[in-house]
Order: sequence, then structure tokens, then C-alpha cells
Amino acid sequence: MRVLITGGAGYIGSTVASACLDAGIDPVILDSLVTGRREFAEGRVFYEGDISDGPLIDKIFTEYPDIEAVVHCAALIVVPDSVADPVGYYRANVAKSLEFVDHLLRNGCTRMIFSSSASIYRAGDDHTVTEESPLDPQSPYARTKAVCEAMFADIAASRPIRILSLRYFNPIGADPSMRTGLQLRRPSHALGKMIEAYEEGVPFQITGTGYPTRDGTGIRDYVHVWDLAAAHVAALRRFDALDTDVINLGTGAGTTVRELAEAFNRVVDRPIELVEAPARPGDVAGAHTRSDRAHRLLGWHARFSIEDGIRHSLEWARLRDSRLS
Repeated sequence: MRVLITGGAGYIGSTVASACLDAGIDPVILDSLVTGRREFAEGRVFYEGDISDGPLIDKIFTEYPDIEAVVHCAALIVVPDSVADPVGYYRANVAKSLEFVDHLLRNGCTRMIFSSSASIYRAGDDHTVTEESPLDPQSPYARTKAVCEAMFADIAASRPIRILSLRYFNPIGADPSMRTGLQLRRPSHALGKMIEAYEEGVPFQITGTGYPTRDGTGIRDYVHVWDLAAAHVAALRRFDALDTDVINLGTGAGTTVRELAEAFNRVVDRPIELVEAPARPGDVAGAHTRSDRAHRLLGWHARFSIEDGIRHSLEWARLRDSRLS
């Protein structure tokens, strides 16, 4: 089986590509390298370019006519950046995705897995969601994912393509074999900021302490990126038999930012100090999934713990600069 992975030189896309290779699935990588890393595509079929470049998409399918499916991971993903630059986010995530699907249709591609986000949900009072929960995206980034899902549903209803949206919760960790990980030296998410605080010997700022959660800090469903990648392999193999177009990918357990910091301090040799700070623009209280759909349809559940994700993230952080030129 051969698959095209857009954004395949990024954090999640490259990990999905590694999981595919390990499972005997041949990935073809397409990445503009706006945020992706060329090193993450080494040893893999790689095309540098944009998903909206029709002639390039045509070339890929001409040279690899046996591509059976697409995993669409290419997107801008930083919530505060989307608040500051909504035009750029709608252009990159929505407009270009529309062009990309049009190119897939022209080339006869009938299967696509879309990297969506659990940030599109409105969480219940207990901060849990299922695939049937109402949608209420609270940032331009989240709205681009919701708009794409609606757009894809309209297209799939009238054209010969099936699109499965995998709604990620909060990825942490790295490829356990340390082939790839977070490419950013200063990532904006909570665990990345904890590692930065640990490396620099400064306090970690808990941004937002007035949320209606058990300790006032935001709650998330932190899922190991290798578990996410394994779910994509399962979805590719079972694609035609699936009876849904949406699956949540999370552990099913909610962890607050303060609890994540406490887990971090259990793993490291030198605990970080915690200080409170205002919430960031676009941030929300958060949610975790309570659905068993992924287990029922994909035979998938998260195998790695929060501590595993922290250990792998720390190991990758120590290796990152030597792996990235």
C-alpha cells in the first residue's frame, strides 16, 4: 500500500510516515517546509511544495499512480498565531485544502484522512466530549478545522471521495525510536514550555488559573504522538469498512496543566518551579474524550502514559539540535 502524506516533514506527519514504514506501508511525503524539516523526510520519497500546487499534485500521482489514500496533515496549528493572523490561517488551512481536494479528485484519489482537532468541540460541564458533542470552536485555528470538516462533507456528498476526520486531542512525546519529534526549539504548548523552563532553570508559567476545572488550570487529553500514528495506520487498513466519518483520538483521561507539571516533576531529576500567569489569547478550559469509537472501529487505544510522553519529549529535546542541521 502506498499513501501520500501532506505535511509529512512535520511533527505528526513525519511520525505517521514512520509508523507507516514500520507497518509495511510506503509513504510519499509532500511538504512545503514552512514548518516541516527536510531531515524528517530523509530516506523517504519526498516532494517539496505546496498542497495547492496543482501541477505538482498531478506529477506526484503520475509518478506514483498506485497511491491509494492521502493523510492530510499540512496545516498551521498555533492558536495565538491564528488570533494574530486569521487571514493567513484561513488561507493556509482552508483555501489551500480546498484546492488540494480538487486536485485529488482530478487524479482519481478516493480516500483521505484529515488531521482535525478536538478544539472544535464545546465541552460538557464535566469537560468531556464524544463525536456527537456540539461544535463551538473558540479560535481562528479551531474554526479553520471546523470549516474544513464541513467543506469536506459537502464535497464527499456529491463527489467520488471519502474523507475521514481524525480529531486529535493534545499530542505529546516523540517517535520512541527518536527518528523525529517536535522540530521547534521553542514550542508554544504546555509540555514544550515545561522543557524550556527545565533547560533554562526558570519557573514554568501556568497560563490561566481561573477555569472551571478541578484545580482552575486548563484540562487536556494528552495523547502520545506514536499512539496517534498507530491510529492512522489502523484507519488506513480499515478505511473502506468504517461506518463513520469522524473519530476522536485521545486517551479518554483528562489531565490539568498543573497535573501535567506534577507528572513532569516526577520524571525529571530537578523539579521546575510553578508560577501562575494570565491565560493566552484563544485558550479555552479544554476537554477530553469519553468515546470508545476508536477502540470499536480501529481496534485502537492509547498505549503510552503521560510519563512516557514526557520522557520521550525530554529525550528528543536532548537530541534535537544534533539531528536538525
